[in-house]
Amino acid sequence: MSELAKTRIDKWLWATRWFKTRTLATDACSAGKVKVEGQNVKPSFQVQVGQVIVFQKTGIKYTIQVENIIEKRVGAPQAQTCYIDLTPPEDKERLGSSFTHHFEIRDRGIGRPTKKDRREIEKFKSKEEDNQ
Repeated sequence: MSELAKTRIDKWLWATRWFKTRTLATDACSAGKVKVEGQNVKPSFQVQVGQVIVFQKTGIKYTIQVENIIEKRVGAPQAQTCYIDLTPPEDKERLGSSFTHHFEIRDRGIGRPTKKDRREIEKFKSKEEDNQ
């Protein structure tokens, strides 16, 4: 099998298991949450070996360096050989507690949030992400 020189960044992020679906990887690129060399990139950006990718997912800023180019999704142990994780340890420590902050708790019996409630929740969440 021949080695690839470069591939689309959304495909690579999905293949190396950083995102559960390719659509989520594409959406992250389109939303400006994926940067290469400090520049926002489109989903069609061609990633190469040696480039450093910074992206935000679940409130944590990940920094990874590309070590191998793949286009097909592979098992987790094999996917981990395709990158070097340069994420600072303090960000990784926040990973364990971050999942408790992403869910709202509503009292039983008050029903679904209204449109106004939902807007307030989204406004609060965006402020929380901006502070991180």
